[in-house]
Amino acid sequence: MVRRRVAAGVAVVLLLVIVLVINGCLKSEKQQSLKDYNREVGALAQESAAQVAQPLFTALTNAGSKSAIDVEVQVSTLRGQAQKILEHAKGLSVPGEMTEAQRDLLRVLDLRVEGMSKITALLPSALGGQSKQASIQIAGDMEIFLASDVVYSQRVAPLIQQTLADGGVHELTTASSRFLPNVGWLDPTTVLARITGQSASSAVSGQPAPGHHGSALISTGVGANTLAVEPTINHIAGGGSPTFTVTVEDAGEFNETNVKVDVTVTAGGKQYKASHVIDKTEPGKKVNVEIPVAGIPLGVAAKIEVRVEPVPGETNHEGTKNTYLAIFSP
Repeated sequence: MVRRRVAAGVAVVLLLVIVLVINGCLKSEKQQSLKDYNREVGALAQESAAQVAQPLFTALTNAGSKSAIDVEVQVSTLRGQAQKILEHAKGLSVPGEMTEAQRDLLRVLDLRVEGMSKITALLPSALGGQSKQASIQIAGDMEIFLASDVVYSQRVAPLIQQTLADGGVHELTTASSRFLPNVGWLDPTTVLARITGQSASSAVSGQPAPGHHGSALISTGVGANTLAVEPTINHIAGGGSPTFTVTVEDAGEFNETNVKVDVTVTAGGKQYKASHVIDKTEPGKKVNVEIPVAGIPLGVAAKIEVRVEPVPGETNHEGTKNTYLAIFSP
């Protein structure tokens, strides 16, 4: 009887141990599935921000100065990438406790695909002469991205965190996901300015924005030689049809368009003129332009005047003109 009782006790203990081990394994497996889901959602969230949102807004910024076809193709490709991320999310292994979080995650990614589709459709108008009207619509569509950010931050991430805590998983963060970089993209005037590369007021009214506008003439050269300003006499070899290389800097606070550079050579009682228009300059950046002038007589004293014409809103014309003395030779 004693041996039977001991054996029964041992059996009960073994049964308890087996039950505890099985429960521990099930709990560990459950916790691991919750961790895996959290990790996969975080990876998709970061992929959406880094591989779709960031290149999208980089492409849209100053899109007016880029090839319209290239921008449209790039944004269309990004739309496809957003769709792939959504399809990947649909195929996740979802623990039962994460069902509600998964439903909101799919809503977030579906909103982003919807926003990308609408912007892709508007780009031909935005870059094809209807930028003002298209910018109003684009700003409205940006609210879709804002909605996706709100749903993710207020629903997806909190639900995942709550489920992790209920499952005994603590001190594990859920990656954030922000698609819209800032609320400026919700304002049609700001959207128009960012896409065209102009200041907000000038993009809307056509008038220069208040502030400092202007260009600076940095240098003038012919071939490998940089010309010295008068009274130095520059000896320029290579014939009477030189190409002047003029370096211009945007010395203002704003992007400028259609900046005209004039070169006038006076020699032998005649003037020889040529010009070049720079499509766009950016604050603090230099642009080199090539301006050929033909027919200058050789072996006589010549005066070269190089001038950057004022841009709209420019009030200080200092540093926009230089005069050089030269003799051209074969």
